[in-house]
Amino acid sequence: MPSNASNTYRPRIGLTTYYQEASWGVWKSDAAVLPGTYVQAVVAAGGTPILLPPVGTDPTVVELLDGLIISGGSDVGPENYGAEAHELTRAQPHRDLHDIALTRAALAAELPLFSICRGAQILNVALGGSLIQHIPDINPEAQYQPAPGVFGTVEFTTAPGSISQDLLGPRASAPCYHHQAMDNIADGLRVTAAAADGTVEALETTSGGWVLGVQFHPEQNPDDLRLFNGFVEAARNYRNERTESPVNVHQHV
Repeated sequence: MPSNASNTYRPRIGLTTYYQEASWGVWKSDAAVLPGTYVQAVVAAGGTPILLPPVGTDPTVVELLDGLIISGGSDVGPENYGAEAHELTRAQPHRDLHDIALTRAALAAELPLFSICRGAQILNVALGGSLIQHIPDINPEAQYQPAPGVFGTVEFTTAPGSISQDLLGPRASAPCYHHQAMDNIADGLRVTAAAADGTVEALETTSGGWVLGVQFHPEQNPDDLRLFNGFVEAARNYRNERTESPVNVHQHV
């Protein structure tokens, strides 16, 4: 790699997607889809987006990536954490299997991992944590999902010494849209941001590395790319470290 490549290289960022019926032009069929805000945020932060639909899941794909985003979407199936389904839980098992497998592979590879909304819940569940399936059951005043298709706004505080605080400061706000939340936090994770009512807004690993799960939707605020900028920078550093590693040199000889 040329000496100036680290300044121009755009890290390859995997993003998990939906796979379901969609329409375009005169067509309606199953398709791999993802809200464009995720792709736009990655590009604006200097990354190259690579979409990873939940079909033909291959966890070794993380070897080709510099960072991974587990995107938002449907509820996480409660069978993944040993619970019975709430009447309002709407899960997509194929996405659960896909996202959990890629999350575990990314963690094993120490790949920078940015898990958003459902993705943060996947992170917790993949490591043995559990979820509250319907927030209004325990907090009727919650406004984390104000109306179908309408984002709310959550204010939260961050923990000292965390990625969350390094990038956002001690207090911040962000768009949100979810009716589930973290319950028991998995071993190996710590809460690094929370709303005033105690709702967990960010999780990070206790073992270091760039791993951040956020319950909110930073991709919905294109004027605030601090988390995406931090993530893509971590992905660039990861790429540089792998490129310079003697182990990787031998592996590619």
